[in-house]
Amino acid sequence: MVSEIERLRVELGARGYDILVGPGLLATAGKHIAPVLRHERVFIITDETVARLHLEALERALREAGIAYEALVLPAGEQAKSFEHLERLTDKLLAFRIERRDALIALGGGVIGDLAGFAAAITLRGVDFVQIPTTLLAQVDSSVGGKTGINSAHGKNLIGAFHQPRLVLADTEVLDTLPRRELLAGYAEVVKYGCIDDAEFFSWLETRGLDAIEGDPAARRHAIVTSCRRKAAVVARDETESSGARALLNLGHTFGHALEAECKYGGELLHGEAVAIGMVMAADLSVELGLCPSEDAARIRNHLAAVGLPTGFEHMPGRVWSPARLLDHMSRDKKVQDGRVTFVLLRGIGQAFVSHEVDPAAVEALLTNAIAA
Repeated sequence: MVSEIERLRVELGARGYDILVGPGLLATAGKHIAPVLRHERVFIITDETVARLHLEALERALREAGIAYEALVLPAGEQAKSFEHLERLTDKLLAFRIERRDALIALGGGVIGDLAGFAAAITLRGVDFVQIPTTLLAQVDSSVGGKTGINSAHGKNLIGAFHQPRLVLADTEVLDTLPRRELLAGYAEVVKYGCIDDAEFFSWLETRGLDAIEGDPAARRHAIVTSCRRKAAVVARDETESSGARALLNLGHTFGHALEAECKYGGELLHGEAVAIGMVMAADLSVELGLCPSEDAARIRNHLAAVGLPTGFEHMPGRVWSPARLLDHMSRDKKVQDGRVTFVLLRGIGQAFVSHEVDPAAVEALLTNAIAA
């Protein structure tokens, strides 16, 4: 019988690691984690919401594998990605006398993964960590690739480090506990991979994507495995975004991060929702610049809308938007080069490219029209 667990590899030489995708991985986490530990002691970093749902199962799996642990439970929400919570977390780790051979386990969504990963990167100048992502967004994106960090008043993820995990365990069954809105937010990142360089995958999503969202095991696993495989391949080619290949993964994020910053990273707009709107805007900008067929931009918008994701500013009717403020947020993006904002644009579905030459006036006009629509 074919195993339900699929193993992928992020090829980074001595720092390479496996991604395991499939059901039941949380219940057997101890046996998967034990081989990558240098010392049988770990610190579980999670949030209040995830702790209620999954902490007991992880603790049981660690005990069964003979791994000692301490659990540190943080508040839930994007606001936890701050200097204040980073300081509290590192202080607790040091108070527990963490040693360099110990490891952290990030049990949660993208916020916990980013925060715990950054804490692992800077505590004692670097300790190991393992990712156990509990949201679809984290499983297909933020848990893979070693980007860690916190937010600043000046923008999202502007303070952080590249610090690769030792292992990623993506248990597809934990997604059954997610609210639909969270699933959809993660699904936006799945669509992103099809838009970037896999038109065939995008076509598959148009017919089977809703099945993956609704919980069909085969469809959900295929969506996650395909997304992780695309991410792993890009990270292996360009770990720290030095060549530009990894920047393609930011399709929709330049616009999306500006929207999140304007909403002050609150619950009004989830990251994946912002990315969905951002992808539509990137596609529309590509059309306006004469780069992308309007039919392809329409397919992206229509598919996102068909599954229930927002595609424009009408998603937040009570907010007053300012093109100037959004442009200011974009100007603080960490991908800015020589003062010019970096955009990921499309020549068509599956044909993304990076541009540093977009006229700000074209972006302002696009924002103005989108806000008024």
